Amino acid sequence: MIVDAVPQSDRLATSSAPLHPLIAQRWSPRALDPAATISDDALRALFEAARWAPSWGNSQPARFLVGRRGDDTFGRLLGVLSRGNQGWAGAAGALVLGAAVARDDKGELVPYAEYGVALAAQNLALQAVAEGLAAHQMSGFDKEAARSVLDLPATVEPVIVIAVGRLAAPGTAPADLAERDTRPRSRHPLNELVFTGEWGQSAF
Repeated sequence: MIVDAVPQSDRLATSSAPLHPLIAQRWSPRALDPAATISDDALRALFEAARWAPSWGNSQPARFLVGRRGDDTFGRLLGVLSRGNQGWAGAAGALVLGAAVARDDKGELVPYAEYGVALAAQNLALQAVAEGLAAHQMSGFDKEAARSVLDLPATVEPVIVIAVGRLAAPGTAPADLAERDTRPRSRHPLNELVFTGEWGQSAF
């Protein structure tokens, strides 16, 4: 069952064609409920969704380290975030590091490993919507610090940190976060993104 995780109707994606609700509802809030927790079942569902993402040759290069708010892993992940992300991500119910197994057991490069992590992370984000949660993906973190504090193998590359949580109740979020989360959403129109015949010639 799909849960409507977006109480603000103006946060739905405005599109030129009907979208599946999971896609239309997915966005990246910063104002999260600092008291909300994530159940074991919901968290497991996120990683099952990630596990079934496509990957090159079924290489499955995506790996995840997860910490729940209050535990040691969460604290280490929070500590490697940029200062701006630290300001709001501490309210998440969980922080997740997405990493790529960049080399196989023979020491050879795994093709498209980071792309595989990206596909898995998007599956996770869409499943979060289905679970009534929000997932905010962040590139703003210190990768070398993450490698050190999480003792990552040399063959593994940190790619993304994802904050997972529940939206803060209206009127409870700090003003700066509420302002950022209510800015109009926008995307480039399709005629700037999809071409046919030759580059720049719109397909739609």
